[in-house]
Amino acid sequence: MYEFSPKVQALRQRVQAFVEEHVYPNEKTYYTQAEQLGPWQVYPIVEELKPKARAAGLWNLFLPESEHGAGLSNFDYAPLCEVMGRSHLAPEVFNCSAPDTGNMEVLARYGTPEQQERWLKPLLAGEIRSCFAMTEPAVASSDATNIESSIVRDGDHYVINGHKWYTTNATDPRCKISIFMGKTDPDNADRHKQQSMILVPMDTPGVKVVRPIAVFGFYGVPDRASEVVFDNVRVPVANMLLGEGRGFEIAQGRLGPGRIHHCMRLIGLAERMLERMCKRTLSRTAFGKPIAQQGVTVERIEQARLLTLNAAWRMDTVGNKVARAEIAMIKVAVPNMACQVIDWVIQAHGGGGTNNDDGLASAYATARLLRLADGPDEVHRNQIGKMELGKYR
Repeated sequence: MYEFSPKVQALRQRVQAFVEEHVYPNEKTYYTQAEQLGPWQVYPIVEELKPKARAAGLWNLFLPESEHGAGLSNFDYAPLCEVMGRSHLAPEVFNCSAPDTGNMEVLARYGTPEQQERWLKPLLAGEIRSCFAMTEPAVASSDATNIESSIVRDGDHYVINGHKWYTTNATDPRCKISIFMGKTDPDNADRHKQQSMILVPMDTPGVKVVRPIAVFGFYGVPDRASEVVFDNVRVPVANMLLGEGRGFEIAQGRLGPGRIHHCMRLIGLAERMLERMCKRTLSRTAFGKPIAQQGVTVERIEQARLLTLNAAWRMDTVGNKVARAEIAMIKVAVPNMACQVIDWVIQAHGGGGTNNDDGLASAYATARLLRLADGPDEVHRNQIGKMELGKYR
């Protein structure tokens, strides 16, 4: 059985106490503001709670670099992420929400001192937000080598053209910087050396946020999904991350921890939904026993948790590349588990389960979208199969 250090156990208790005191009581306000203000506005309750989390020392916990964050490993951060995942409101309150977490990790790991000064510092302070522009409507983006957006050198600038969607956060007025993935060398024989990542300030001429995209009818919660067009956008050469042709290298460094975060948050969400089902159904009887006796549900959540903790531990000990099978496994197992659990919870609530009075519908939307985000189930299953077969070749 995995054991957490006294430092991590103490942090978990502090995060849990903060969530119970400040987050849960404000969830209805959060959903109401999201519905009334829409995806183009800042939700006041978030800005009200962020200073409290920072004052409590519960800030940037995701970053392993101790000078910026809490100095936690992926394994250490996992149980904290699980607690945050119990509420859609919590992650951003702690400055631990996607895609900012991944973007901050990219800037911390690959950014120049100038890039870090201009963009990482205000992101770490929670003063701005960011987006990650990779997925495109015109191609099957589950295979990122399909990306058609272009990044062309022109003297001291790059000219960027592309049509992106599901670019989380782009409608947020605090979103000031995008990490854009496109091709700098489309004719390179190595398909994984064609792409680069570059920093694009959102106020650059030619950047147009076309529209917010609803996720199962929800705008802003659980995701500010957006469609963005980049039309002859010019940015300085100094905005390139790491160097031309290194986009996939950056992506692998970014997506490994992000998948741990997504899965642990989903486990927390599934646990919270199960608690709601039990509280509702303890007094209801069917076929001679309380409906709340759903032991198989508890078992599935625990399986998913152990699988994810194992992946986090492997990443810390052998690195993302060696642990890619374990990372792929959790990305398939956990969202499927969460979808099943939340579906049972909705069923137990009857017709009321399909509205969002108790956050059930948005919880299901979160679980279902994560069977697609960061790679669909099929891609990860294929990867697992190839690696398994490769052992015997």
